[in-house]
Amino acid sequence: MRGHEKIGVYPGTFDPITNGHLDIITRGAKLVDRLIIGVAINSGKGPLMSLDERVALTRSVLAEAMPDSGTAIDVRPYSTLLVQFAHELGASVIIRGLRAVSDFDFEFQLAGMNYRLDSTIDTVFLMASEKHQFISSRFVKEIALLGGDVSSFVPPLTKAQLVTWAKKQREP
Repeated sequence: MRGHEKIGVYPGTFDPITNGHLDIITRGAKLVDRLIIGVAINSGKGPLMSLDERVALTRSVLAEAMPDSGTAIDVRPYSTLLVQFAHELGASVIIRGLRAVSDFDFEFQLAGMNYRLDSTIDTVFLMASEKHQFISSRFVKEIALLGGDVSSFVPPLTKAQLVTWAKKQREP
């Protein structure tokens, strides 16, 4: 399968999916024949939404934002090592987004570890577009919780989900 179809994996917690994520997905999809969005369980980050909710929201956002991308895009949860997940899918590329220089050190170390675990899978870094470089899911959640407007940072479906979540969090 690896010889014919170029499969890429774009991993993340997508808690929640932002316009920055969509930027990397759109650009990453141009590099491969098939792109798998890997939604990590990552309970260590204390996700806002359950894994199933994040997968469902990511699928809904992508269906609305990229109905005819030209690349097969799928969303799948995973709870294994990233390279194991990529290997099981027959992926040869892991796509990672970089927002700022501060991201590079961590991502560089992660790419090196992943390569040592499976040298058949390369990591490709995409710099976030200028208008998305400052967006982080953590900041978006905080803004939403404090009643701020997140509409310029997230797709409409994500905004609706965040508004519902923020109301629940503020209820006594």
